[in-house]
Amino acid sequence: MSDPHPTHPEPSPTTGTSGTTGTSGPSGTPATSGTSAPEPGRPAKDPLRGSRTSGVWTAVVLGAILLVLLVIFIVQNTQQVEVAYLGWEGEAPLAATLLIATAAGMALAILAASLRILQLRRRVRRDRH
Repeated sequence: MSDPHPTHPEPSPTTGTSGTTGTSGPSGTPATSGTSAPEPGRPAKDPLRGSRTSGVWTAVVLGAILLVLLVIFIVQNTQQVEVAYLGWEGEAPLAATLLIATAAGMALAILAASLRILQLRRRVRRDRH
């Protein structure tokens, strides 16, 4: 009696021994569907991990969480505080004052980092030539 579910099916005449379908390529080897097998010793890349879409999704979720925390901060810190800066004096909500100070600090950090990145890019470009 033959096994109804063989563990090693014999290759059919249309698929050849490698299991690919289609016509032969220019060198007589069977044509492949465009996907290549992973290199030996290297695991196959998981298509569900590390994609741009998953990165955007993570950024959106983190942004939403940050926005909720920011709204809570603003609602809880509505008391007026006296602010003096370079001769300008006035009153403003505590949350607005702290957020403006934070944004100004972030802008300075971004400016410094951008200048450093430009400096490094110029150095790499110069070294390439």
